[in-house]
Amino acid sequence: MEVQQKEGFVSTESVERAEIVDVDEQLTQFRIEDVLNDLEKELIGLKPVKQRVKEIASFLMVQRLRELAGVITEPPSLHMSFTGPPGTGKTTVAMKMGKILHRLGYVRKGHLVSATREDLVGQYVGHTAPKTKEVIKRAMGGVLFIDEAYALYRPESERDYGQEAIEILLQAMENNRKDLVVIFAGYQDRMELFFQMNPGLRSRITHHIQFPSYTFEELIAIAELMLKQQMYTFDDASRKAFEEYLRLRMQQPLFANARSVRNAIDRFKLRQAARLIEKGGKIPATELMRIDVSDIRQSRVFQENQPKEEKEITKC
Repeated sequence: MEVQQKEGFVSTESVERAEIVDVDEQLTQFRIEDVLNDLEKELIGLKPVKQRVKEIASFLMVQRLRELAGVITEPPSLHMSFTGPPGTGKTTVAMKMGKILHRLGYVRKGHLVSATREDLVGQYVGHTAPKTKEVIKRAMGGVLFIDEAYALYRPESERDYGQEAIEILLQAMENNRKDLVVIFAGYQDRMELFFQMNPGLRSRITHHIQFPSYTFEELIAIAELMLKQQMYTFDDASRKAFEEYLRLRMQQPLFANARSVRNAIDRFKLRQAARLIEKGGKIPATELMRIDVSDIRQSRVFQENQPKEEKEITKC
């Protein structure tokens, strides 16, 4: 069955409609369930996000089934907006979305190109266009993920070239709808203002997905998963210390959910390595994997939350 494109719609006038479409067979062929299962395994929590991704994947799958059945179908709008605090899995979900789009034939490659204002906006006249077009060129056939997208627009600066980048992006989004998907990401309130100031962008984005912050329990599970993947482990004392660390860290500014957890674990590993090398001698192999309570309690988070009197004693 040959499906033809005509005036923005998938025309099936020249093909015979199929009486029956085997959904299970097509699901097996496109292997969408594999991507969704990987997303479930790799990301803890985020139930509303996973549900939206599943709904979008199902919708796009049905569009393909409609084409196979010879039903006239309007090409779906694929550009998206991911909003929420940092460290909540937006980049990971964008990567999975690229795979889904590729397997369903909406983009040629399905790769992800991440960009920020620095990658797109120049500092002088004539600099922005080539930078933006180069990033778009690298993203063709896949997904262009623009993090902190609201930073592109700075109306308070008369000499800012962010608006030029936005206009080029708008043109690319419209002219390459069959081979480029753009995902704009950032804090929800700032993204809302960004879209208000750029209505042309909002009108081209169909799917808006909000990413919630992780709960304390989810962050603990994320830490345990990260350690397991890297073949490290807490003991009872260090696990208790980490829970205390996390409660304190979550109250501090610039906390970035799973990103902050990952950074903390990296520092624990550095302190563990320094401790083992300084101690020297013969040690059980299990010590190479164990994070000690001292590796955690050296963190500045504990020092910053000491009472003033205790801080003075510590300095002495």
